Amino acid sequence: MSANTKQERIKDLENNLIEMCRKVESRLESAMKALLTRDFQLADYIYTSDSIIDNLEKELEQKCLKILLLEHPYAGEFKEVSSVLKMITDLERIGDQSSDICELIKTFEGKDYIKDLQHIPEMGRIAISMVKDGVNAYVLRNLELAQQVIERDNKVDDLFEIVKKELAGYIKANIENTDQAITFMMIAKYLERIGDHAVNICEWASYNINGIR
Repeated sequence: MSANTKQERIKDLENNLIEMCRKVESRLESAMKALLTRDFQLADYIYTSDSIIDNLEKELEQKCLKILLLEHPYAGEFKEVSSVLKMITDLERIGDQSSDICELIKTFEGKDYIKDLQHIPEMGRIAISMVKDGVNAYVLRNLELAQQVIERDNKVDDLFEIVKKELAGYIKANIENTDQAITFMMIAKYLERIGDHAVNICEWASYNINGIR
């Protein structure tokens, strides 16, 4: 197989990665919208349509493995393809966690929130930006952007600690708040994990640029 054809296949992989990233971003954005607007129908759609991302991951995984096993990529190409193979795993997990968040959101139906939402939506906004910029760092070969995203994770972690303390206070104030407080805590934990997956994406983007992870 000619080098040009192989490079075209690798470029196609990159385009597929961007498409998968955009779909994952959209699902996470929808999960946050469902939480803020109490749109339980939207939450149910995101929860029940998780196979969209799973199928994309399988398709990209097959393409990556075909190039790695059959097309004898040289060192630079190997880094590109293996980085995509790793990143799609993290994107799939982010898709799963967006679905898990929506499953939790559905438990709020028919109930008033025990608190106004502030820090959890902020965690969501940062996490969404991290996923988007992590993949952009790979596409643009931008090491500085990858590092910025990694540093952004500190803010997500700080917000998670704030949420934990705040919700513990709600439980102490009224034991009847316990179930919702735990649910909000779990949502925040999923967002914290999404931040970690975005960091992984950036580390693989960095590996593709300089060979160091």
